[in-house]
Amino acid sequence: MNPSANGWIKKLLNESALKDFTEKDDVKYYNTVRSTGFIYGTNINLVTDIIESFELSEEERCKINLLLSFFYMYENAAQTINFEDSLIDYYKTVSEQKRSFFEDLFSKKSTYGLLEDIIHKRIHIDDNFLAKSFNYFLINALLFVDVLGYKHYLDQKKNTKTYVNTIESSIETIVFSVIEAKQIKSEYDDNLIRLFKSSVRHKNSSLPSLENAIDSIKDPLEKWYVIDLVCMASWSDKVIDKDELEFLNKLKASLDVDFGIISNSIDSINTFYEDHKNDVAFLSSKNLAQSLYDNSSKVVTKLIKRNSKRLIKELTESKEALALLAKSTQRNLTDEEQKKVQTQLMDIFKSIPSLAIFMLPGGMLLMPLFVKFIPKLLPSAFDENRIDKKKEN
Repeated sequence: MNPSANGWIKKLLNESALKDFTEKDDVKYYNTVRSTGFIYGTNINLVTDIIESFELSEEERCKINLLLSFFYMYENAAQTINFEDSLIDYYKTVSEQKRSFFEDLFSKKSTYGLLEDIIHKRIHIDDNFLAKSFNYFLINALLFVDVLGYKHYLDQKKNTKTYVNTIESSIETIVFSVIEAKQIKSEYDDNLIRLFKSSVRHKNSSLPSLENAIDSIKDPLEKWYVIDLVCMASWSDKVIDKDELEFLNKLKASLDVDFGIISNSIDSINTFYEDHKNDVAFLSSKNLAQSLYDNSSKVVTKLIKRNSKRLIKELTESKEALALLAKSTQRNLTDEEQKKVQTQLMDIFKSIPSLAIFMLPGGMLLMPLFVKFIPKLLPSAFDENRIDKKKEN
């Protein structure tokens, strides 16, 4: 299943093993979705292991986690219409009528196709690959608000847009109160502020007071989510200090939750950040150039793997390109040789639609990455530097 291609939602929803996921209770569901990083805005894993094991991008993992969170809410609510139609209607309900970025999608006929486009639009930051790679935060940090809004829509069918605006505004107030209260702000705090500000969908001219914001949090899932976001805002250098712990204790009392919920939230974010500190964008101290390179490498590697059979076939038929790529494993190619490789590879890319990214403006900047990874697909005879594992042992 490829979440970047048409038909992925229908195929995913036809998986019979999804029953094990949807039959969880709210506590097990929330713990599962939090462990993936979805709550923290960074999707490291998936909420289910039934997906095929080919490499997925973070955006693709986010699509799956978001859709299955919606599906969990649907399966555990009173059902009046089918899942796809209810989710489309939900997004129609909460989006701005005139300026919504969903507006141009609603005229499409295919239900699944429309839903795929909505999910893609909801999490996609920029259509330009290079600009997107430079973007420090690739995934929306407040996507779980969409899930809570959908739950409200299924339960009450009214005032859904007001509910989403209220919950988002309340989260803004609470999270920013935690960060602003810090006497000394770290790079983590500055990055987190940017992350939340870029994630807010409805730009509110005025925010509720902290007291009113906390009073608006009623549902258990809302409470767990807010506590996790507060811990996320409090966390810095693996430490939640005394003042921040005092804030959490007050929040515990205001939300009327057991301290075990607070403790569990602190432990969860400490564990997640420690295990994935090299994978979480706003924990990284990499500069933008390094971030671009890393993100580009992941995308190019994924494209090569997904199109490996077709690429090998096309390369085999392009003798000169194959010979030059073999040489590239032993020495740097000359400028003339590089131009020949680029020209011949571009002809190959034209025949493989998913590699059209290389023909877009700026796509040539990715060519060195492609040349770097391609030899790994070729027979070992083309790479004199490759070590035979059997001989090595």
